[in-house]
This record gives sequence, structure tokens and C-alpha cells, in this order.
Amino acid sequence: MIQINDKQFELFLTKEQIQDKISKVAAQLNDDYADKSVLVIVILNGSFMFASDLIKQLKFDNEVSFVKLQSYNDFSSLGNVLELIGLNTDVEGKDVVVIDDIVDTGITINSMLHKLHKKNVGSVNVCSLLFKPDAFKGDEAPKYVGFSIPNKFVVGYGMDYNQKGRSLTEIYKLKD
Repeated sequence: MIQINDKQFELFLTKEQIQDKISKVAAQLNDDYADKSVLVIVILNGSFMFASDLIKQLKFDNEVSFVKLQSYNDFSSLGNVLELIGLNTDVEGKDVVVIDDIVDTGITINSMLHKLHKKNVGSVNVCSLLFKPDAFKGDEAPKYVGFSIPNKFVVGYGMDYNQKGRSLTEIYKLKD
């Protein structure tokens, strides 16, 4: 059990479970993109730990770019996506993998995918450490998923509660 600000969280996924799943996702990506050159787009802030551990295991040719998007404040969705740092890489005709920490409602990913399609990407797939199928209302679920989880608020391993908890090596869920 840990306390962050005014909330209590209980252990949900250990660092060993997380690292094991990342290796499996990396193996899938390596199989699918073995002979391709790929642009990997990392959505900040929450994805930084997942992206770092995942990208180190990629064996195919890749380049990495970052965007910073915000669709949540505290526990609630803003209902739209704020682009705090935009994409500054040419994506036309490229194979793209978008890395996100968690896909729940799909608002952030929908926004990102629409922008990429308007820029005529060659192909695009989403890779997410966590996916909440019960909360998802987006157009396209992530192709590469570490864990499908219930619709619970989680923190740690890059994900935050009011900017706290990102540095935790495990993932915790809000205590009921």
C-alpha cells in the first residue's frame, strides 16, 4: 500500500510482470517489423518508462520522435486532447508505431491517429502497455497490448496522479 497525495493505492503489477510483458510485446513488434524501417512516436509524459524499456529491445531499424498530449486532469477526462508538444517529424509514407502508456477511453489515440492519417502515413499501429477495453470508445483498439485491465485508476511506471508517482517501478491501482 502506498499513499499519493490524498489517495491510497495498492500493488497491481510488479516490476517483474511488467518487464516480462514488455519483452513479449517487443518480440511481437520485432516479428512484424523485421525488415522495415519504422518511426516510433512516443506519447509523453506517461509513456517514457515503457517506451524506454521497449525501444531498447527493438531489433528493427527505427527512429524515435516524441509528442506531448494531455487529455486528463486528476481523475477526469478533459473531453478533448491538448497538444503541448507537437510532432516535428515528416511521417508521409512511413510505417509508424505509436507508443502510449495506457489506452482507456481512446480519446488521445483517436486524436493522434486522425492527425497521422491526414499526413498520409504508410501504416500506423498503436502499442500500449495497458488497455482498458471496458472504458474504450475509440475507433481503433491498440494492436500491441501488454495488459488488458479493468477500468480502475492506476499510477506508477510513468503514470501519475496529479504529477506524482511516475517514478514508481511497479503499477498500483486506486484502493477501493
